[in-house]
Amino acid sequence: MGHILVVDDDPQLRQSFEKLLTEEGHRVRTAATGEAALDMVRDAAPDLVIMDVRLPGQSGLETFRAMHEIEPKLPVIIMTAYGTTETAIEATKLGAFEYVLKPFDIPDILALIAQALDAGRFMRSRVEMNVPPDATSGDAIIGNSKPMQEVYKAIGRVAPTDATVLIRGESGTGKELVARAIYQHSLRADKPFLVINCVAIPETLLESELFGYEKGAFTGAVNRRVGKFEQAHGGTVFLDEIGDMPFSIQSKILRLLQEKSIERLGGREPIPVDVRIIAATNRDLEAALAAGRFREDLYYRLKVVTLWLPPLRVRVGDISLLAEYFLARFAREMGFPNPGITPEAKGMLNNCQWPGNVRELANAMQKALIFSRGYPIHPEDISRAIGSEAAPARADADRTYEAIRQWVRQTLLNGSGNNVFEASMDRFASLVISEALDLTNGNRTRAAKLLGISRPTLLSKIDRYRLKVETSIRSEPS
Repeated sequence: MGHILVVDDDPQLRQSFEKLLTEEGHRVRTAATGEAALDMVRDAAPDLVIMDVRLPGQSGLETFRAMHEIEPKLPVIIMTAYGTTETAIEATKLGAFEYVLKPFDIPDILALIAQALDAGRFMRSRVEMNVPPDATSGDAIIGNSKPMQEVYKAIGRVAPTDATVLIRGESGTGKELVARAIYQHSLRADKPFLVINCVAIPETLLESELFGYEKGAFTGAVNRRVGKFEQAHGGTVFLDEIGDMPFSIQSKILRLLQEKSIERLGGREPIPVDVRIIAATNRDLEAALAAGRFREDLYYRLKVVTLWLPPLRVRVGDISLLAEYFLARFAREMGFPNPGITPEAKGMLNNCQWPGNVRELANAMQKALIFSRGYPIHPEDISRAIGSEAAPARADADRTYEAIRQWVRQTLLNGSGNNVFEASMDRFASLVISEALDLTNGNRTRAAKLLGISRPTLLSKIDRYRLKVETSIRSEPS
């Protein structure tokens, strides 16, 4: 819930807004003039301002400019009751979050308010990196592992530049947090930061949402509308799930990156736009390229800098740190005492696969906190929190790894340096090729593709290791 300031000279509208937003759980203050609103912002900056364009004395546009000098990251929704929206559009170009025409539908304005509050939180809330679990009250990127150290270094290198960044990683690895960290450490940190989820917005609306439209561009376009890229002029736009962006819109994103300009729907004149693009995806973009679902030229424009986020299963050493962080955070948010977590429960967390990555771990810790009833988190609490579908499959993988490690150790001890490396590599190569042939029922072409080698290379190795393709050969370490 947020602290919202409503600025309008209509007492009935102020009263209606105050009643509506208070019922939604927000804290509301109102002002009838721009001068009074500025005093309130100086006294205690709100999370959001909803302001009419026409005010007695100092105009809404003048008030808006003054507000942004005081609080550059303060989201402002501009209202107007007039058919012409040129003033509101001008305010939007200067950094207003959105403008709406009076009268408006209550569900629509509530949805817009929620979006604006989220945007303001993203801009103001610092993303801390690699801090102790109980040393932060905000969002944080947690981890001491080598893969995460590389992530921190990459953020530090790319943030001060204007380079386009492509963040890649599985779902739940924290791509949005990294995007926000890059923005907050950039030279554009005092400018807007807008998040666009390319999946959440229907394809039919995404183009107009991003680029805006001119009056009469389509049925229902009764006024000109400024798109998100224009709103973020001078700032940063985060295009989340860009791998799912419709092919028809990709060419317009390419033009923005190449020419630093856009065209509104129904418009003919290019509009200069200065924004930095950070994109993210969990998709296999190379497969999308091969299938013709993603433009190759856009792919290379986006990956000026590519930042890979490691899945949780390859940074097991960070799981306990993350668990402690989420436990402290949720205990604080829910008003619970932090009960702590037992070593046995940490061991159980380390043995889970976590296909949902950090997001899944966070959900599990929140549930475990509720189940614990104030006592330290035990393995039973973890079991209830993760459910049977998240069985600790890592234990099987660890046992397999341990068996291989013991075989390698025994081979080294028995070999006494007699070409043991080459012999071991040949043995494993024979095993891998045999399994590929078995999985493909002896089809050499498919097996070569599965192995990532050419067919002639595969044939030479079959001959070298004297493998019988007609039968399913399984070479096992002895």
